[in-house]
Amino acid sequence: MNRIDLLQRLAHFEQKGIVAFSKGDLEKIFPEDEKTLEKGLQRMCRDGLLARSARGVYVFAPAIPRYRGWLIEHIAKKLRPSDFNYVSLESILSEYGVISQIPMDRLTVMTTGAKGEHTTPFGTIEFTHTKRSIPDLLDRTIIVPGRPLRIAKKTFAVKDLLRVGRNTGLIDWEEVQDE
Repeated sequence: MNRIDLLQRLAHFEQKGIVAFSKGDLEKIFPEDEKTLEKGLQRMCRDGLLARSARGVYVFAPAIPRYRGWLIEHIAKKLRPSDFNYVSLESILSEYGVISQIPMDRLTVMTTGAKGEHTTPFGTIEFTHTKRSIPDLLDRTIIVPGRPLRIAKKTFAVKDLLRVGRNTGLIDWEEVQDE
């Protein structure tokens, strides 16, 4: 895997809105033996072409400034690729203006996968498990064009907050009624 090859291939993916890659993705893009790939990844991280964002997840470093707003969502998507994930709880309620507190460097994500917390150079991702069915989740979430993850509708984000037992003292209930 040489530098020019890497830049061309990853720039191609960036044009399609893909900037985060699992190690498995990179193995498919650069089919080399394990040892060669590992050395190549280390070299590309050292040279500033890739940034290791979480265990087994890398970001195309030249794209970081252009994707800064939703970069952490791209990483979350790669951390849980086979689960249904959506932004909810404090993160989306803050965006809706339902709570005045703005979670700094933290993304709260509801997932059909296991709960967990991942600290990355771009912020912390908190996954909270939900037992809701996929059809139910599709009804409760919306797609925002260009955004990597679906987002909870306002009233359902409040219901998620209540359901998982989080602090509701900061909720502006008048804002909830505006949906």
